[in-house]
Amino acid sequence: MRVRVRLFAVQRELAGAREIALELPDGVTVEDAWTALVARHPVLAPGRASVRFAVNGEYADPTKALEDGDELACIPPVSGGTHSAMRSARILEIREAPFGQEILAELGERLATSADGAVVGFIGRTRETPGTPAPGQEEEAAKHADRAVDSLEYEAHDSMALRVLAQIADEVEQRFGVARLAIVHRTGVVPLGEPSVAIVACAAHRGAAFDAARYAIDETKARAPIWKAETFADGHVWIGEPARSGPEDRDAR
Repeated sequence: MRVRVRLFAVQRELAGAREIALELPDGVTVEDAWTALVARHPVLAPGRASVRFAVNGEYADPTKALEDGDELACIPPVSGGTHSAMRSARILEIREAPFGQEILAELGERLATSADGAVVGFIGRTRETPGTPAPGQEEEAAKHADRAVDSLEYEAHDSMALRVLAQIADEVEQRFGVARLAIVHRTGVVPLGEPSVAIVACAAHRGAAFDAARYAIDETKARAPIWKAETFADGHVWIGEPARSGPEDRDAR
């Protein structure tokens, strides 16, 4: 059977390809496909501990059996058409175009109703101080120690990212009773000081709106297949941690 493997961020750079077609025996698993991929591109092998997988746009266990024609996405550590909006109660978008602080007012106007006594907004911006390098990027990060970040560059598995954002929005409504939520994330180059992500939550009371906004940004950074590279004058470093495939058990903290 034939499986289409998609690579992103640091894996894409290491393998020198965004997509790789694998011819595999019937009945193989996701892990078997990874083994076949590494046999072709051994440079990917050290990253296995931090890789997560998705089959046809859904996070999948390595033991999942693959079928002919499946898309297998290898998900390296995450930061955290190609444009979609749900105008009724949710706005979930992956944007290539820049936006500024005014997006909070824009989203609030589009979402808030007369029943909402609270509109909470969050902006994530490019900062000059570096973050935690993704596993395997420590040596590259050391080359840029004590240097200021020039910009960030974001890459996304767009269709899967929007599905994950929709799952997060469902969880926000179930946990906090907040049905009006916006999550908008940039892709491409985001210069220093410019916004890369915007969250707006509208609710009758401020407590629910604050809780919803915080949950939305925390889960987006941990789960959405969106990758971030910090760029410097003479190179870049991929940032992040292994993706979480589902919501965190916050009651266990």
